[in-house]
Amino acid sequence: MRMNRLTLTAAGIAGAAALLAVPAQANAAQTTTTATTVTCGASGLQAGLSTRVCAEVTGDNVQLYGQISLAGPPSPGTPWPQTVELLTGLSGNVVGGASLGSVSGRTLFTASTVQVPGVGGTVPCGSTVHGGFSVASYPWSPVPVTVDVVVPC
Repeated sequence: MRMNRLTLTAAGIAGAAALLAVPAQANAAQTTTTATTVTCGASGLQAGLSTRVCAEVTGDNVQLYGQISLAGPPSPGTPWPQTVELLTGLSGNVVGGASLGSVSGRTLFTASTVQVPGVGGTVPCGSTVHGGFSVASYPWSPVPVTVDVVVPC
């Protein structure tokens, strides 16, 4: 009788352990990662600067940002590498739909690439997102650059 109780207790412990392990395995199988893709529009050239706007898409979330860098090595007589204050504007919208917002402000630029974060949000899959970015500094007028990206389903 003693042997049967030990056998039953051991079997019960083994069964409980097996049941406890199943949810952990099920949760691990449900973990998925969503890839992030970055799409940038064509660069715009303005007074020695290269500007562009990029869309970072992760699932149905889109974040837009502007990027400012030197178009090439500084030429003699240009203001680089001194710091220059630039006026920047970034906006985004779902084509035929809602605005993702807009931001404007001042950005300090020396000689290394600067990213200007800004706007974004959750967008229905299959939608096209349009982003625009502009940079200005006296006497330069803004030269807007754009990007259009489709949110995958």
